[in-house]
Amino acid sequence: MSSLPFIPQRGDMNAFSESLLPESEVIIAARARGEELGITNPPRLTAALTRFLVELIGASSIVEVGTGTGVGGLYLLDLAEVNLTSIDAEMAQAKAARRAFEDAGIPATRYRLITGTTKEVIGKLADESYDIFIMRQTSESKDSDYLVDALDQIHRSLRPGGLVVLDGILGGGKVADPTQRDDLSLSRREAIRSIRTGQKWRPLLLPIDEGVMVAIKMSEANKD
Repeated sequence: MSSLPFIPQRGDMNAFSESLLPESEVIIAARARGEELGITNPPRLTAALTRFLVELIGASSIVEVGTGTGVGGLYLLDLAEVNLTSIDAEMAQAKAARRAFEDAGIPATRYRLITGTTKEVIGKLADESYDIFIMRQTSESKDSDYLVDALDQIHRSLRPGGLVVLDGILGGGKVADPTQRDDLSLSRREAIRSIRTGQKWRPLLLPIDEGVMVAIKMSEANKD
């Protein structure tokens, strides 16, 4: 059963777009659990975008950093071919996500929930073994070096032609405001700059929700 449709406010493009993306009762419950526990989950448009990208490139092996209460994972695991590795530094997130996946009837063989710091875990992932790497907002996001330090490991673990998705990269607009000089905004700008320069990635920055950057890992043959 899906959530009841709502009538968006006149002229509100985001609300209108969200009205076309009803969520299952399991996802609604997982979102409510996140609000109750103070755990961040991806907004509806961003979650739907990542699922669309998975279908677009035929991805099956996905890494998600920032488990939340399982909302993002539920969107991805709704696709039968997907196997998910979800990483979070907090045990509470893994526990909540497991409950959501079990409520949805998803076999445990299709996902791994790993508790550990991003730096510690992604450094152990196999080379060129993943189709999509999703970086969401987590308790570690407050670390000013969080994203920049992770990019080399993400690039190593993605197959050529794979995608990295940076969820929340614009900080809801703070990154686009040059007067915002806090450490996190500066770090996000540096991550954007790092992806845009050089020949490793072909990026696209999307102003939806808190801001999403999608970048393709370029193969040696396709580098400019």
